[in-house]
Amino acid sequence: MAGLMDLLGAALNENTVKQMAGQLGASDTQVQGAIGMALPALLQGLQRNAADPQGAESLANALQRDHDGGILDDLMGFWGHAQPGPGAGILRHVLGGQQAAVQQGIGQATGINPGQIGGLLEMLAPVVMGALGKTTRQEGAGAGGLLELLGQATGQMQQQQPQAFNLVNMLLDQNRDGSAVDDVVRMLGNFLKR
Repeated sequence: MAGLMDLLGAALNENTVKQMAGQLGASDTQVQGAIGMALPALLQGLQRNAADPQGAESLANALQRDHDGGILDDLMGFWGHAQPGPGAGILRHVLGGQQAAVQQGIGQATGINPGQIGGLLEMLAPVVMGALGKTTRQEGAGAGGLLELLGQATGQMQQQQPQAFNLVNMLLDQNRDGSAVDDVVRMLGNFLKR
């Protein structure tokens, strides 16, 4: 049985990265780097929501109602539709007031316009929700099990890329006073240049 990170890894393969890059007008390498920071941001945002019992219940209901994992069967088709998808609404719930800081930080670190990063996040958000929905169904996890599932996924990501993960965590914690975001953006940029 595939776990959350396995599902995301399979969904975000070389072909899907290439399609995303084409739609965003960025290079494959830039998009791959941006995904490496966007996924931790989305997973950490979901984990924070699930840490609150009401947030966990709301997330579980959304997964049950709208995210069965079917999106993973035809990402190309989903992204190929002209009309905007559900990504923007998901991002409002997941990142809230930190969305602009996350977009700016990832954008400056990868050389992609923050507006394009917004588009990338909107493409990724339904994929993450679909993978999470599929995982919760496979494992029979309700609202109470969401925090554990997300904790396992974020723990895996933190082990795989600790510096990027921790820098994204700092972005999510910003009080948006301006100066700290600039410091984090510089740190992200230095990390990616290694």
